[in-house]
Amino acid sequence: MACGTSWHAALIGKHLIESFCRIPVEVEYASEFRYRDPVIDSNDVVIAISQSGETADTLAAVELAKSRGAFIYGICNAIGSSIPRATHTGSYIHVGPEIGVASTKAFTGQVTVLTMLALTLAKEKKTMDEGQYLAIVKELGHIPDKMKEVLKLNDRIAELSKIFTYAHNFIYLGRGYSYPVALEGALKLKEISYIHAEGYPAAEMKHGPIALIEKGTTVIGTITDPALVDKSVSNLKEVITRGAKVLVVTNRDVRASDIDTLIRVPETHPLLAPAVSILPYQLLSYYIAKQNGLDVDKPRNLAKSVTVE
Repeated sequence: MACGTSWHAALIGKHLIESFCRIPVEVEYASEFRYRDPVIDSNDVVIAISQSGETADTLAAVELAKSRGAFIYGICNAIGSSIPRATHTGSYIHVGPEIGVASTKAFTGQVTVLTMLALTLAKEKKTMDEGQYLAIVKELGHIPDKMKEVLKLNDRIAELSKIFTYAHNFIYLGRGYSYPVALEGALKLKEISYIHAEGYPAAEMKHGPIALIEKGTTVIGTITDPALVDKSVSNLKEVITRGAKVLVVTNRDVRASDIDTLIRVPETHPLLAPAVSILPYQLLSYYIAKQNGLDVDKPRNLAKSVTVE
């Protein structure tokens, strides 16, 4: 259960726990969970995710789940906040204070803790062989260095942002683990640049949103899973033929001559790629906002901690 950026991290956690542990996972908006009659009992584990630990909807959802007998595990950043006090146990992500309203490093921290939780459960349940477990743990240790490599693209992304300063509509696409990245990339752009943006599973474009594509529409795709490269490129070609301007963030060998811009990030295990592939989108949103003279730390109408319903 979560809201906003934390909900996007939860979607990645769902993939991880189901893949590693073979346990079915549902991801709920806390605000929706609390206003229906959820089927939940003492056999369920509820993971509540919140940067601030004070999110009103998530806190209320925790209390509802507790009243039904569920075991509550909290993932928060702010030590001693309300959600950690209300949960049975949990983990602090320890990423330090986030000053800006739009969450960035908390997303990375939440995804990392969810990865560690999924790996630990898989080890206990013996649903992952030792070699795969050790390989992913080792690769997780390399993620900080790979993130530093992405940050070296800072100047290029700053220059690239000038192209998009006057764009009015963005569509972010992704498949598998890249779908939550698309949602989070779109959210960051909306939050600090005030530009309309939507994230979709790439294949869902054909089920309606492709009607929005016209000459000049900006489409941003994430391709990090080798099993999904061909299908993802195929989806992008569909929007290219309709006049979209396309930017792709990838760590694969993507060859499509009509793609306007490729941003290459370091290769990593597809399950861990979101922590790396989200960074260009955070930087792009930041620089588009700066180009438009906006306050990136205090976007209009938003609060760092949503403590009201």
